[in-house]
Amino acid sequence: MLKSAISEKMLEAFRCFLNGEKVKWEDGISAEDWQTLFRLCQHHQILPMIYDAVYSCPAFATCPQELAYMIKNQVVRQVMTQSRKTGEFLQLYGKLLEQGLTPLVVKGLICRNLYREPDYRCSGDEDVLIPSEQFGKCSEVFAANNMEMLEPDMNPDEEGEVPFYKVGGMLHIELHKELFSSESAAYGNLNSLFEGVFERKIQEEINGVPVYTMSHTDHLLYLILHAFKHFLHSGFGIRQVCDITVFAETYGRDIDWEYLLEKCRAIHADVFTASLFDIGEKKLTFNAEKACYPESWRSINADSSDLLEDLLEGGVFGDSSMSRKHSSNITLQAVSEDKKGKKAGASLIQTLFPDRRYMERTYTYLKKYPFLLPVAWASRIKKYLKESKDMGGNDAMESIEIGNHRVDLMKKYKIIQ
Repeated sequence: MLKSAISEKMLEAFRCFLNGEKVKWEDGISAEDWQTLFRLCQHHQILPMIYDAVYSCPAFATCPQELAYMIKNQVVRQVMTQSRKTGEFLQLYGKLLEQGLTPLVVKGLICRNLYREPDYRCSGDEDVLIPSEQFGKCSEVFAANNMEMLEPDMNPDEEGEVPFYKVGGMLHIELHKELFSSESAAYGNLNSLFEGVFERKIQEEINGVPVYTMSHTDHLLYLILHAFKHFLHSGFGIRQVCDITVFAETYGRDIDWEYLLEKCRAIHADVFTASLFDIGEKKLTFNAEKACYPESWRSINADSSDLLEDLLEGGVFGDSSMSRKHSSNITLQAVSEDKKGKKAGASLIQTLFPDRRYMERTYTYLKKYPFLLPVAWASRIKKYLKESKDMGGNDAMESIEIGNHRVDLMKKYKIIQ
């Protein structure tokens, strides 16, 4: 079966899960096709949801018994792990509330709560936005509850985002003082769209625990812009589209759609966003009427076919191959150059020698010793060559090809000129 046909099968199964149904495939799926389908689901981090929709269909008899057993065990482990992480998080969150803190939970937990089986929508970590003046007290509560910084050499006072993990547990938390890296020339300005977000916060109850989060309009804007940020890097997957459209459908009556359109237009993300809803309507279960999706949005000319192809290829964080991940040097540079009124051109030099801000994400010592940038470049190239030898899909020229293609996509969706 062609790769595109496998992708359509995944989307069909995804729709069935969202509707509380099972697929009714009779035949036509080989052992190899099942393996390809489940591998694609893993790339998009939706394996439990797809398995739930397909395991009882007649065609599943052609899935090799060993593969079926392995996938079932993976699904059980993922769901149990997610359930435990959610429990650990809510227990910790209650401790933060006891100290009078007001952390806003974004994405993961809030999105999971919208699904029929929340723990089937797995999250690698939880994202928490904290007022900067509460960061110190929040860190103390974390420390008292066996949460340690993932990067102990990091200076948390200088960072906008600090990752923590639970010692002896499974929980990982990204503690944010800002939603987007202010150091990014490509998207650091997005933080300005969330000024006053704490004054507009709301509270929801999840598993008996009151949880602060952003207002529905702010939250939908953030979900869109989080996908937008990943698109500027190396891409995002179908799960992010589903989160956005399920959220919009659930809270559509409370969302200020015109405000959302104004903000998206201001950053040239309106065509991109309309295309996400187009995908949701055509390929998932997005009900525009239920979401109160207005004509002002529907009138945007959104040809989502190329965006759909890109996100199916990219996987949940656009990391389906090392070449694709490295292509982000080109796309981010293109956006940065566009903001300056310049035209970017991809090159091997740009791919192998990105600017210091990009390098700082991996080689954190550059923040303190920027003059060591050539040393970091040498380390990067050495690692790049090793990855090329150890695994496929990591070629500099392929990165340029992917990067150029994705720059063209950004032009098609009016993100850059």
